Amino acid sequence: MSVVHNAAQVGFSTQAATYTQGRPDYPDELGHWLRHTLGIDDQRSVVDLGAGTGKFTRLLEPLTECLIAVEPVEAMRREFARGLPRIAVIDGTAQSLPLADGSVDALVCAQAFHWFADDTALAEIHRVLVPGGRLGLVWNVRDESVDWVAEITRIITPYEGDTPRFHTGQWRRPFQDSHCFGQPELTCFNYHHSGSAETVIMNRFLSVSFIAALPEAEKAEVTAQLRELIQTHPALRGREVVEFPYQTQAYLCRRLD
Repeated sequence: MSVVHNAAQVGFSTQAATYTQGRPDYPDELGHWLRHTLGIDDQRSVVDLGAGTGKFTRLLEPLTECLIAVEPVEAMRREFARGLPRIAVIDGTAQSLPLADGSVDALVCAQAFHWFADDTALAEIHRVLVPGGRLGLVWNVRDESVDWVAEITRIITPYEGDTPRFHTGQWRRPFQDSHCFGQPELTCFNYHHSGSAETVIMNRFLSVSFIAALPEAEKAEVTAQLRELIQTHPALRGREVVEFPYQTQAYLCRRLD
């Protein structure tokens, strides 16, 4: 189906600005992966699907002169247009892309594919890619081997409900018997999001879709638990700068002809 999940529509609409502030950037090595593994250069046409506020688009922008962002949530598109007025951002979903057949050399989804991972989306992405085109999937994954990161997961997980999430692995299902793409090929990079606790913890997790969409009383409870963690955990208490550990997972998916 092409309807945007309620958690994304409501959560991202109310927290678009906070999303921009709190979400981590990406490791420098990912630029090399985009150029040499996805084959992006200044002559290639590239789509950033589920572009949000343009966090990942900024990494793509220096690599190609033909870049289009697709984002279904209006509030996110407005935030994108404020930050990246030189890049076209258009309304569309993965299941109904407003693009011509075979018009794209590479399509990238950062922090987004789990929202629309189904056979229809893969077929539509296959349609717009040229023969030999490539699909890239990227996620920043929290390093839960760190105890306070695992505690954040414990705080937010009870609220996720039926929200599509990367960690469930359900995004892999469309690839299992796909005639559109080969199996995802993984490259990993370590990354730390550095900043104040307000930025890398509070803004980051209050902008999580299903947290941002909560009623105010429940959102206040999550806020209180996160603040207590920051104030009491020895690795966080009193720190001006927090290093939030991630593993950036980048997947190459080759279009089958």
